[in-house]
Amino acid sequence: MLSLDATVSPADARAAIRRGDWPNTTTGIANGYAQANLVIIPEAYASDFLRFCMANREACPVLDVSEPGSFHPQALGDAIDLRTDVPRYRVYEHGELVAEPEDLTSRWRDDLVTFSIGCSFSFEEPLIAEGVPVRHMDARTIVPMYRTNIPLVPAGPFHGQYVVSMRAMSPADAIRAVQITTDMPSVHGAPLHLARPELIGIDDIGKPDFGDAPVMEDDDIPVFWACGVTPQIALMNAKLPFAMAHAPGHMLITDIPNYRLKYR
Repeated sequence: MLSLDATVSPADARAAIRRGDWPNTTTGIANGYAQANLVIIPEAYASDFLRFCMANREACPVLDVSEPGSFHPQALGDAIDLRTDVPRYRVYEHGELVAEPEDLTSRWRDDLVTFSIGCSFSFEEPLIAEGVPVRHMDARTIVPMYRTNIPLVPAGPFHGQYVVSMRAMSPADAIRAVQITTDMPSVHGAPLHLARPELIGIDDIGKPDFGDAPVMEDDDIPVFWACGVTPQIALMNAKLPFAMAHAPGHMLITDIPNYRLKYR
């Protein structure tokens, strides 16, 4: 199977994913370019979901909203196909996960609106550039993600609690990470919480709800950012007849340089 790495271009990475040559996580691929979470819903619910995103920007920083039926988000790059350019998707019916396909072509409808939402993968590159280790990237695992007890602001049928992604680091590195990510609100911005997971409803840091088990070293503390999986929880709670999304850790690689996301 083809191997993709940090040096591959976004276009080449999407081409490999479209061919089915890369079914894995997109962590560490095409460094320098933003990756996006996807939420794909019928147009009838799009206004409510946009209000939900605006009210919960830390979890749902919107990079693009498509025209109904369109699967080419031109604001995100050239020749992107939302139906094929993510390694793995999720399909929901009435709030239940019913499939995890590698292609959405047969499921696409003319009334579907796609929300592309900023992803924390984009701030991992500046963390590494500043000498802050990102342990799950070194281990080639999916970042651990957890449900919390932090409430979201509801809008229409969309409601629930935040999901957070966690990166373990030393206290000194955590301070630097706060400084770096505060400048990137389009990809979740500063952490929501650090050091004491029980205060946000996480009982066992070793057992994430999504992704892989955390990689932690002695004296590390957990640092938690709002996560783009949050809207999938809201989708499940809304119990829409039909909705689709990316699978956690399997993102859309865009042509947007990460440096353009600062203060966007």
